[in-house]
Amino acid sequence: MYELAGKRVWVAGHRGMVGSALVRRLAREDCEVITASRAEVDLKRQDEVEDFVQAQQPDAVIVAAAKVGGILANDTYPADFIYDNLIMEANIIQAAHQAEVGKLLLLGSSCIYPKLATQPIDEDQLLAGPLEETNEAYAIAKIAGIKMVQAYRKQHGRDFISAMPTNLYGPGDNFDLNSSHVIPALLRKAHEAKARTENQMQIWGTGTPRREFLHVDDCADALVFLLQNYSGDRHINVGSGEDMTILELTQMICDVVGFEGEIVHDLSKPDGTPRKLMSADRLRGMGWSPSISLQSGLATTYDWFLANAAG
Repeated sequence: MYELAGKRVWVAGHRGMVGSALVRRLAREDCEVITASRAEVDLKRQDEVEDFVQAQQPDAVIVAAAKVGGILANDTYPADFIYDNLIMEANIIQAAHQAEVGKLLLLGSSCIYPKLATQPIDEDQLLAGPLEETNEAYAIAKIAGIKMVQAYRKQHGRDFISAMPTNLYGPGDNFDLNSSHVIPALLRKAHEAKARTENQMQIWGTGTPRREFLHVDDCADALVFLLQNYSGDRHINVGSGEDMTILELTQMICDVVGFEGEIVHDLSKPDGTPRKLMSADRLRGMGWSPSISLQSGLATTYDWFLANAAG
């Protein structure tokens, strides 16, 4: 077990949804959390990252920094998604190696898996087939991060690991309809339709694709668990092990928001991957499981949206 007590832990990307959840979770451990704003360290600048790590000398690093977005953003700005994510993870991993950081955890995404992967998706399916076209650039950057972590383990003996969270939601999410993921997008749509007393709410595609969701605080708990208990070459899936259709999700969100109108489909928009459910067997086998139900998680996320992002 990797003891966190007395350690200095740098959470790179602490202002993001996952990073802020990690800061909240690490507050329960007897460790010192190190953070840096973009003004202090530009993670796309190798010299700035190396100088920061050398100055701070963290014992552990969690790479939660990433450029993220939904289908529209990924499909529209592929160069930004591949460059930003490649350069940030490369800079942090190399700087951690140079400073002889004792433990590093890199976060990826479930989009690393093939578009038509066998369900549920276990870790062995990485690179087993073509990726989903709309977020291929982001996925390739994250796959490169996994391989980089493995390479530093092999060549330098570093205790660097990686974890692949499923679709996350919760406090601090991005509710911009031009760049958000499905849950915050649907929460905002339902909220605005209710506020305007409309009798319809539109969703993309057929509503038949199946997706898995995990509350970000559950994800942070799983990541701290892995930091403490896992040291291995293979990446680990972090998910709930359960999925539902986008239409079922929309209906649940409408219940949470209180929108009673009709759900209509924009069939000119893409569905994306037909199904994406990750196997949670390896993480469950280590003794971790989620504790926040989707219904209650959506309710608290909507409360956060009302208090912080509704306009």
